[in-house]
Amino acid sequence: MEVISQIQAYAMVALGVIVLGVEIFALIEAARGSAIMYQVHGKLSKPAWLAITAVAVLLGFISLLRPVSLPGIIGIVAAGVFLADVRPIVRPNKPNSNGPYGPW
Repeated sequence: MEVISQIQAYAMVALGVIVLGVEIFALIEAARGSAIMYQVHGKLSKPAWLAITAVAVLLGFISLLRPVSLPGIIGIVAAGVFLADVRPIVRPNKPNSNGPYGPW
């Protein structure tokens, strides 16, 4: 039974590292977005989202060994809301995805 508990512990640490990576990605993307785009689309301001995602990273670091705890869940939800709702609107323009003969 000790082997199973070791596997579970390693799985939780791996999950914690993945969650922390997602939260760090959300913080970087919040920093890259244009401050004007946040206001134009009626979202919270850029400093507010930077603070929210920074707290998410802090909570992810605190709950690295236990990502399914309350702080870990709060952190990943905050990062997920930013990535799903705000990032598609405020991210910098990407190159056009047209092929040589038009859109793919």
